[in-house]
Order: sequence, then C-alpha cells, then structure tokens
Amino acid sequence: MFMHLKLIQFCLLFSLVHTAGAITPIVDESELHPNKDQERATEIILHIIENYHYRTRLLDDELSSEIFDSYLKSMDPNKSFFTHADIDEFENYRYSLDDALDDAQLDTAFIIFRRYRTRVQERVEFALEQLKGEFDFSVDEDYQFDRSELIWPTDLEQNEIWRKRVKNDFLNLKLADKTEDEIRETLSKRYQRLTTSTLQFNTSDIFQLFVNAYTSSIEPHTSYFSPRTSENFDISMSLSLEGIGAVLRGDTDYTEVQSVVPGGPADLSELLHDGDKIIGVGQEEDGEIVDVIGWRLDDVVDLIRGPKGSIVRLEVLPKDAGLEGPSKTILITRDEIKLEEQAAKSEIIETETGGHMGVITIQTFYSDFAAQARGEPDFKSTTRDVRKLLAEMEQENIDGLIIDLRDNGGGSLSEAIEFTGLFIESGPVVQTKDSTGNIDINRDRDPDIVYGGPLAVLVNRNSASASEIFAGAIQDYHRGIILGEPTFGKGTVQNIVDLNRFSRSGNDYGRLKTTIAQFFRINGGSNQHKGVIPDIIYPTASFSAEHGERSLDNALPWDEIKPARFVPAQAPLDRFDSAKLRHENRIESDKLFQLLLDEQRLVYEINEKKITSLQETKRKTERETLSTARKTLQNEFRIAQGLAPLDDESDDQDFEDTEPVDVILNESARILEDLLIPPQTTASSVNKRTEISNPL
Repeated sequence: MFMHLKLIQFCLLFSLVHTAGAITPIVDESELHPNKDQERATEIILHIIENYHYRTRLLDDELSSEIFDSYLKSMDPNKSFFTHADIDEFENYRYSLDDALDDAQLDTAFIIFRRYRTRVQERVEFALEQLKGEFDFSVDEDYQFDRSELIWPTDLEQNEIWRKRVKNDFLNLKLADKTEDEIRETLSKRYQRLTTSTLQFNTSDIFQLFVNAYTSSIEPHTSYFSPRTSENFDISMSLSLEGIGAVLRGDTDYTEVQSVVPGGPADLSELLHDGDKIIGVGQEEDGEIVDVIGWRLDDVVDLIRGPKGSIVRLEVLPKDAGLEGPSKTILITRDEIKLEEQAAKSEIIETETGGHMGVITIQTFYSDFAAQARGEPDFKSTTRDVRKLLAEMEQENIDGLIIDLRDNGGGSLSEAIEFTGLFIESGPVVQTKDSTGNIDINRDRDPDIVYGGPLAVLVNRNSASASEIFAGAIQDYHRGIILGEPTFGKGTVQNIVDLNRFSRSGNDYGRLKTTIAQFFRINGGSNQHKGVIPDIIYPTASFSAEHGERSLDNALPWDEIKPARFVPAQAPLDRFDSAKLRHENRIESDKLFQLLLDEQRLVYEINEKKITSLQETKRKTERETLSTARKTLQNEFRIAQGLAPLDDESDDQDFEDTEPVDVILNESARILEDLLIPPQTTASSVNKRTEISNPL
C-alpha cells in the first residue's frame, strides 16, 4: 500500500524467486533525511529523462503539481491518514517540487513522509482503542471503503472513517465465524503491522517513492529502482524461477493478483486467478495463516515465496466475491516455472455444422535464448513449436485456424516478428520510433508461408505488447480476422539504465527503467493506448472500457507515422460484415453466451462497489444474495451444457469444480466458419470443406 504502483508491479516479479528474506529493522525518525548519493542520483535521473526519454516534458510548475499529487497518492491512496489540514499545509510545496528536483534538494519529500509516518501511528492508536469497545451491528449505517476520489477529510471525519473501518473489519471476521477473542487478536496485529511497516521505511525507500512520483508523472512505465531493488532484480534474473508464479500488486490495503504466470504452480493449480485478493498466508498444510491486510507488499512476498516442493496456503478473496467475502483457503506447492508448460498448445473444434477448426493457444511469446546460445539445435521457441503444430494440423485437414492470444502479455519481440512470418510472405511487421525521431522497420525476411488458409486471431483486454504486434500485423495485411476485445494498448519500449555508468565515485545509485521508443503498426498507426480494435468486438468488451494502458495516468496517447510499404493479402473483406451480422444474431439466442455476459456483469458490479453496509443482517443478506446469484448462474451453465443442476446443499467449491465451456472460443470457431460462406448464401448451405480463392 505504500509503494508506487508501477514499482510494486515490478518488485512483485520477485514472488517467483526463492531468496532468504531478512528482517527489516525499524528506522529512527532522526535518520530520515536525504543523503549525498540520493542528490547525485537525482541529477543523473533528470539528465537521462531530459535527454533520452521518448516523451519530452518540461520540469515546470505544471509538472510539479502533478508530482505533488502523485507523491501524496503513493503514500495515502485511499485518503485514510493525511487530514485536510495537512494537505493545506503541504500546498506550499505544490509548485516548488520542480525547483527542488532541479537543485537535487529532497528535503520536502522527507518532511511530508515524516508527517505521514506520524499520522499512521495516530490512526493505529485510534483503531486499537476502538477494538477495546463493543460494536452494535444492528445500527443501519454504511462504510465507504473506497475513498480515493473523495476530498481529504478533517480530523473529526478521519475519526469517523476509522471507527467505521474497524467496525467493518470486525464484522468481516465475525461473518467468517471467528470468535471475539480471535477477531480482536487478528485486528490488533493487523493495525500494529501498519505502524511497523511504516516505521521500517528508510531513506532509500522514501527517495524511491518520491522519484517515482516524478517519473510516473511523465509516463507510467518509467520508474526508479533503488540499489536494494536493483539487487533483488539481479537475483531474480540469475536464478531459476521458483515460487507460485504470480505477479502481484499492492496499491491498496489488499495484495491483488495482477496476473498468473503461464506454466507456474498457480496457473497449473487453477486455484488462483487474476483479480483475486490475498488476505492471509500460511506455510505448509497446517501452519498458522498470517493476516496480511495492510502489509507492505514486499513483506507479503517474503511470506509467499519459498523453496521448490514446499507448500504455501493462501487465504483469498475471489474476484467475484468482493471485499466482503467470503474468503477461501487454497494450497499451492511451490515449483519451478516450466518452459514446456508455457509452450503453444493445439486442439481441434468441431462446429455444429461439421466445421473442423484448428486452435493454437499461445500464452506468451517465448524463446529459450540460453539453449540457442549454446548451439542446441532443438531449442524451444514459439515459432518452432507452432510450425510443428501447423504441420500436424494440416494432416487433419482443418477448415480454418484460430490463434488464441487471450491473456498473452507479450514476450520476445523477435519471436512475434518471426511468428508473423508463418502466415505472410516476407515484409514489414512493426515499426519502431525512438526519442530522436528515427524509425526502424522490423521485417520478416522469410518468403515462405507455412499456413495460408482461413485465419482468425482471438484477443482480449489482457493481450499486450508482442501479442498486439502480431494481431496488428495480421489485421493490416488483411491476412485474417481479429476477434474479441480491444487489447491492452501497450505500444512502448523500455530500457533499464544503470545509473552508475554516469559516475566514477564507486557508489551505487540504482537503476532507471525508462521509455525510449514506441511501436507503430505497418499502417502507420500505433497500438499504444487504443490497442488493437477487433474486426468483430464481443459484447464482453463493455466490461473493460477502462482497462489497460488507457486506464493509466499519463500514458502516451495514440499516435501515427508514415505507413510502411507492404502488399496486403487479397482477403474477402466483404464477408466480415455478413459474419458480424450472423454473430450478433446468433449470440442473442445463445444461452451460454448470454449467461457468460450475465456472469461478467455480476463480477463487474461487485468490483465497482465502493460502499458496504455495517448492519449485520443486511451484510448477511447481501452475501446470501450474491452466493445465490453465482450458484444460479453456474447451474444455468450446467443445464445449458446438458448437465444436472447441483442442489442447494452443494457448497461453492462444488460449483467452481464444474468444467467450464469456452464460450468465446466456440463462438470464434463459428465466425471463422461463417467467413467460408459467401455473403449471398446462408449458413446451412456451407459445405464442410468450402474452398475460397482468397483465404483469410
């Protein structure tokens, strides 16, 4: 909750690695002052950003104001500690932070943090006093747990906020069948941990926090890593990836799963999902589960990571349960993340009308660079593996091919380019523009086409980076149809710079990840911000409008440059409109598709909720209503699949264990089959092996 979000996401890659976690000492307030190394690091960082960053932005009063807001938000995102009077006092610094950075004078950042430290201690003392009293859960009152968009509270308002916060925390545990003694002990430790976490912040932590308020005000993918963070990064790059395989973030009191790493233990267990919140961590099958709400993110990581073969128990609030729960406990055995588990996989879907559609799922664009460097002839890579799968599918006489890139966060750029070459003749794939305006065109130089038949690319809101490069190229070449949701929208290139290169002192100044370039499609447009817009957008996209790059503060806007020279395929684009119309008509009466939309709508509404009742009867009713709604949906899914519904005695796990149908993939296969039908014909007239002269 205390570190800047972008840095948190980076640091949490360490949850994949097993390293011994040292106990962080308490820091005396007298030590919280900037030092000469930090002043020198500031000078170097400003020099790099002003001379090499892709975005040119003056360090002036306007930027100073944004840095000011960002710094306060990084410490107190939910406005739970600072008061209105504090902010009024700090306003004197709003337009002076640019001058402070220019002069490498960092005292203001430390003054504000010392006040924050005091406010945390005061709030915790107030919370502990509240725990000594009794709570009346018959009172009809509400608690607003998301205050990020509200104004800063007064002292009296802050007291009321924390009274309700403690009452809400108490009620949550009461509804989890904890005794009063257990509740008071758990919450006492939770609140005391808030103080401990804050008191452990040292000068390096504060400097990192402040510098990232500056870098994130320029662009969200630019961030500073202190010497300690840089050291952890080196460890993570030099060891085998071990742990549970999850990238976490902690921009609130809750540790949230940002993504599950393909091929990792969490992924293979199918127990942990994007958007789940981790509220407790225990070791082995019978170790005590430690409440981690409000913990520093790196401390939560220290509990989660561990050696291969050991077990970690996680108490999790599922994404579709909301902050009110109920929670569930899962067991994951730590292990290495296996490259073979990330490998492309294939299957064949038979449509209702006899279509024979191949599917290749790619979770990441991977390449075993180490094996390649050793000269091993059979090193694994996305392109090599898919080439083999395509050869096998050709033997199965598939009618069309779907490349499934849902939740593919990217990977190797060279693999994305080479992979694109499997479906096009030689030509440009993506353009790169650097901070000086120079443009490089990255090409596929292999004239061979491995698969030239009908092609669809399936993407969603989490398809990013290299996935977007491939999907964008296929769309620009008119080589296939893009289906699904607008993609993540990350079209920038980052580089990590060792600040020590700019000094001969021998001191360690840390590193800076900085945005140095932007990707552009061969049609001249960028994937940045907008993402790749599918030719047929599924209605699930309505629940992700503020997702991805477009949801990040200060993200680079969409841009365009001169198109590259390329020859598009002669695909029958006139069939897209008729296929879209068939799709829209079909899903209107498709029970499974409509149930999927109902489910996503339910999850969306849960996660958009910002206020909860503190009346026990209301809270129980809300929980029961939510549980009933989820079970009803799952039973309707079962009935639509021809399965018997589960009875009222079945628990949530029974419903979760129902094998899901991939509604989106099945509909994509139907659309691809529709594209084999000339617009003037009907779906019923298509033959299983319809030939077209200009395949997608």
